Amino acid sequence: MRRFRGFIDLVFDVVEETANLVERTHDAVVERSVRRFAPIEPAKSTAQVVTGIQTAISSVTFESIRTVNGVTRFAVNAAADFAEASLPTSDESSELATPIRSSAAGTASWYVDYAQASLNGFWGDYLARKNSRLDLGMTLRHHGRHLPTTSDAFAAAFPSPTGKLCVFVHSLAATEWLWSLSSEAHYGDPDVTFGTRLRDDLGYTPVYLRYNTGLHISENGKRLAQLITEVVDAYPVPVEEITLVGHSMGGLVARSAAHYAREHDQPWATLLRHVACIGSPHLGAPLEKAVNVLTHVLQRVEAAGAQVPAELLNGRSDGVKDLRYGYIVDEEWAGKDPDEVFADARRNVPLVDGVGYYFLAATISRDPEHPLGHLLGDLMVRLPSASGEAPEAARRIHFSGGAVFPGMNHIHIANHPEVYDALRDLLAA
Repeated sequence: MRRFRGFIDLVFDVVEETANLVERTHDAVVERSVRRFAPIEPAKSTAQVVTGIQTAISSVTFESIRTVNGVTRFAVNAAADFAEASLPTSDESSELATPIRSSAAGTASWYVDYAQASLNGFWGDYLARKNSRLDLGMTLRHHGRHLPTTSDAFAAAFPSPTGKLCVFVHSLAATEWLWSLSSEAHYGDPDVTFGTRLRDDLGYTPVYLRYNTGLHISENGKRLAQLITEVVDAYPVPVEEITLVGHSMGGLVARSAAHYAREHDQPWATLLRHVACIGSPHLGAPLEKAVNVLTHVLQRVEAAGAQVPAELLNGRSDGVKDLRYGYIVDEEWAGKDPDEVFADARRNVPLVDGVGYYFLAATISRDPEHPLGHLLGDLMVRLPSASGEAPEAARRIHFSGGAVFPGMNHIHIANHPEVYDALRDLLAA
């Protein structure tokens, strides 16, 4: 019910924002029309009068749309409140849930999760500001359900907990089901993931994260650092070591969390042993860079046909914009224009001493040295970015180890047997 109401609210938000966008575009077009007559009298005065009338009429029209939308929203929410009050009390765990298994793909709950995760990825900062019911926030998940950070919840979820925790952090616009993609095809079992295999091979207890990927990566890093502190406090047995595994954006969030845990002297920082980043854009993502340039160009074209898509593109989330250069701390984006072109403010954030940092990257070409592999990487992240090999030696990220997988794309490496073998060997070493 919570998510259903969130989608309803979003429909009304879209109507309101669309009306605002059309009104701004209309006013800009009218204003440009007046400028054409600016040097000419009496045409200038006549144009100003006509423009004033047009603006007044359009203002009334758009305000009436917003008023009707607001009244309708109030009525629908009142009806929904009444309907919700008449239903039996339930918590979030009773909602549709997607278990971490590949056979869940294509089910109704999978589509709902996918839609919500996509909205969070591209407009999650907006959802958070609006306090939307669709905001995923940040929670732990177990068997498709919310896992509270309480002793009772952990005892029930993990009957045989080990002292080794592995936290899995998904990528942009995804949820924890990412880790089970193609499990049945790869392993013959839809329930097999990197987490279950690390449990069997190295004795890790896997814990899965679900979070709003539209927030700044540094915000999610700080939230994750605090959440792991709560996990350690509530865990049934003493935690001996912690490993963070992140795919794409998740790898940046993991690095951010490790940084803030050390910076704030959080107790679990001394338990951290490994940070593995799978296909993560440590030096930035080319697609986000291209969208940034395209938006900049469109904004300078004085035509409604350019301004509308420019505004739509510029509305992408803070999390997406952080991927442009791989920002993981507040200082990289705070107080700066997030849409400035070619303004790389990435800092050399030091790795945590005593922790093994690893990269796992891919190229779509069978030969990693092939020009196509160099140009496209895994179709989302280029190899130098995934491996931290910046052109300037001083800006490189010095990973403890890593591996490159030719002939794979960005999604393949989230749950491929060859990638798992390399990951296991790095964590075991």
